This record gives sequence, C-alpha cells and structure tokens, in this order.
Amino acid sequence: MKIIYKFSVILILSSNICFIGCSDLTDLAELNRNPDAFEEVVPEFLFTNSQLIGAAFNFTNGADGQHFILAQAMQHFATHSEVRGTGDKYFNESMARSHWAIYSTSLMDNERVIETVKDDPNKVNMLSAARIWKTYMFHIVTDVHGDVPYSQALKVLDGNIRPVYDTQEDIYLNMLQELEEAALAFNPALPTFGNSDLFYAGDIVKWRKFSYSLMLRLAMRLTEVRPDIAEAWVKKAITGGVILADNEIAKLSFEDGPIPHSRNPKAAVLLQQDYQNPQAGISNTQGGKYAETLIDHLKNTGDPRLNVIAVVWLDAPGGTGYVYDTTTVLQRGMKNGAFFGEPDDFQTYSEPHPNTILNFASPILTMTNAETHLLLAEASLRGWYSGDAKAAYEDAVRAGMRQWALFGDEGFISGDKIESYVRRNPYLSNGTFEEKLEQISTQKWVSLLLDNYEIFANWRRTNYPRLIPTNYPGNITGGTIPRRLIIPDSEIELNQDAFYAAYNRQNVGNLLTSTVWWDPQYQK
Repeated sequence: MKIIYKFSVILILSSNICFIGCSDLTDLAELNRNPDAFEEVVPEFLFTNSQLIGAAFNFTNGADGQHFILAQAMQHFATHSEVRGTGDKYFNESMARSHWAIYSTSLMDNERVIETVKDDPNKVNMLSAARIWKTYMFHIVTDVHGDVPYSQALKVLDGNIRPVYDTQEDIYLNMLQELEEAALAFNPALPTFGNSDLFYAGDIVKWRKFSYSLMLRLAMRLTEVRPDIAEAWVKKAITGGVILADNEIAKLSFEDGPIPHSRNPKAAVLLQQDYQNPQAGISNTQGGKYAETLIDHLKNTGDPRLNVIAVVWLDAPGGTGYVYDTTTVLQRGMKNGAFFGEPDDFQTYSEPHPNTILNFASPILTMTNAETHLLLAEASLRGWYSGDAKAAYEDAVRAGMRQWALFGDEGFISGDKIESYVRRNPYLSNGTFEEKLEQISTQKWVSLLLDNYEIFANWRRTNYPRLIPTNYPGNITGGTIPRRLIIPDSEIELNQDAFYAAYNRQNVGNLLTSTVWWDPQYQK
C-alpha cells in the first residue's frame, strides 16, 4: 500500500505539470530521490577505499589467500595442514582462484575515480595518482595470471561484460607507458587528493618517485624475455628518480584502536586465521609456523631481523601462562611439506612476533627503498646503471633493516647491528654474474617479507633464492613449486570465448604449474 500511495502521488503531481512552473520540476524530482544513495562519485572517498583494499588485497582472505599460497610456496611459512597447504604441499588448486576479485573491488573503485576526473584539467594530479595506482594493481593481476582482461576491463558501465584478454606483453608495454605519462603529467600548481591519499597525502614529488620505482620494477621483470625493452625502461626510470630515502616509502599507516578498519589488515587476518592465541604457540588454526628455509637463512647469516620478526613461545615460570622469546638459538623453522597433523614439538617452532608482524599499528609497505636499491644494484650488475652495485646493495640492506622500526619499538635494529651484518655478509664484488644476482635476489626475498606477490614474481624471474620443492604424496604439481595462479571457473562460464582465446594462444594451460610470458620457463 505504501508503494501504491507514492506512485499515486507522482501521477497526481504529473497530471498538474501544465499548471506549475518549470522551476517546480526540481521539487518533483526530489520526491523520487533516495536520500541514502550517492548520486555523484566522490573521487577522494573511492581512492582512499581503493588504496585500503588494494594494498592488502587477499593477503589471506579465508582459505584462498596469498599467505597460504605464495608465502608458503616461497618458503617463508610452512603448515602441517593439507587443507591449507596450497603453497606448502601443493594441494587444493581451487584455493588459488579468488585473486580475480580485485577487478570488482579496488580496480573498479579506482576506475570510477579515473572516469570522474579525467576530463577536468584541474584534477590532473588526481588522475595521475589513480593511473599509477591502477598500474600497480594490474601488474599484480597479470604477474600471477599471465594474459588477462586489461584494455577492455572495468568497462561494465559501458555494457562490456565480456572483455578480451590482452597479451601480457601488450599489458606490460602499456603499463610502462602509463607510468611515464602519469609521472610527467603531475602539476604542483593544481589540487591533489590531499589527506584522502593514504600513501603520500597528496605529495606529488613522492608520487612521481613511486611511479618511476614501479617502472623500474616492471622493466626489470623483462630481463629474460625482452632485455632490450628492459634496459631502455630501467634507464628511463633511474633518470626519472626513484624512491631512495626512508621517508619516500609508499606505505599505509594504521593504528591499534577499537575500530577494526583502522588496524593493519594483514596483522588482523594473520591473527584471525592462524595465530588466534599468540600467547601459546600451539594449536594454531591453520597449522602455520615460519619455514625452516627462512629461519635457517637468517640464523646462518647472523641477520638481526630474525629477532624482530620471530618468537618461540615458552611456558612462563610458575605455570602462569606463556612468554615469548626472541633468542636466536631458540628459533627454528618448520620444514615445508613434512607434516600432516600437528607434530609433537609444534610449540618449539618460530612464529610471527606479536609486537611487530602481528601489531595492529604496523604499516603495509607497498614500495620501499630497500627494493629500489636492490633493483639499482642489479641494474649496475647488468651495465644499465652507472652507480656502484656494492654501494646500492649495502644501502638496500641498511634500509631493509631500518624499516622494521616502523612496525613498533621492538622492531628497531641498532646501527651497530646493521653494520656488523654488512661486514660479515659483504657484497660479492669478485663473484660471477650469477653469484651476484643470487645474492641480490636472496636479499630481496628477505627484505620484502610479507610482500608475497613481489617475492613470488622475482623468484620466478631469477630462480633465486634456491628453494627446494616439496613432494608431498598426492600433490597436484608433480612436486614442483607453483609458478602461476588459477583463473576462476566463473571466467570459463561467463567469458568463455575470451578465456579460451587466451588459453589457446598461451598454450600453457590453467594450472599452478603454468607459466606467464616473462617467466624464463615460459614455453609458447
């Protein structure tokens, strides 16, 4: 009856239009306006939301998250569970599919920002930041899947619900061009996102460095498949200026407060999914601990980061509960693919430090100077950068250790400890190309802990560090480490022609063992 009443009112008012002035039509429209709906896009709000979701996208996300796939496959973490063993035991192919949802969340929000500001010359700084952020998110999608919808993606509002799949080569060439154009378009005289920008609060100088740093990362990705393109864009990125200082890091900051959305989502989900009782170190929900490969490397190199990321839980004196201990000799990692069911000594294995890794007030580091210095070291190694590889490598080590202070007071590593590590683990100036590349890539594997997508990508490109695959009974990869994530069944059902066109073109299958175009193991 309520609906009929409203409709009758509209009819009655409409029948009297000829007796009222045109100015009164505005009042008429107000009767049919939903007071709870947004009728205009607010770019600042959507950009903030896109940053929040995109920076931590699918870190765990229940059973499907990259923590259970990539962090285990890269042997930072291990589990005794088969169900959660996609990266540990190479089980459960279906767990690799949910990363596709970034299209309908962070990417779509960001695309609405772009569509709203692109025709306003006064909002070019907003447009540039959104273009850079779009490229960041798309490079993750294509790196884990290969050929994906790109040029026609996000055009749902235009009626295109079955976008074609672009080749990864075309995607990469376009992403590099996007980063260059966006960086050059920044104008210090025009408005920015201001405080709605969670990375840099509208600082376009830092956004430009973020763009060139991402360009450097993407260009280096092509070293094995298109070294000519890689060299040209590496040099262009370095000339443009990359992130070098601690205060230039692209990061999201959080706080430990009563509002869940203000907390670091990676820490929150790690606690929720696997470490719900961080005062015990036993009966972890998903059976997770740090991996033996990581802990042994840190111990063997005397790396002080071990003591700020890892703890072992001990019984407190007098049976009063549990206390954590960061003593180096006590730390031990669990072997990947070794257990089904909780081992008797499960409590004795290392797990994330409650006041750094699991700290709600810790940041998410999206692009760091530790990474850019390592990229510069590799560029020097390849003859594409005139700077000294040894100096760049050592600067990377120092930056990678300093950044843990951002995770809380217990993450601080003293300068003396940092310099001691540098002296005991010198850059291999007299080593072969491969020995130097291995050292640089292994350092990246350590420095980028929690940035699982990038660690996974760099390992596939360089095959460093040297990881030993597991061969758990019944695994679905033939005992090899996954090299790609699965495109979901929904694409086969809803976008069949485009999916199979890409599937047949790549000739790599839709498996965890498939490869992407820039992967040296890619076979066309």
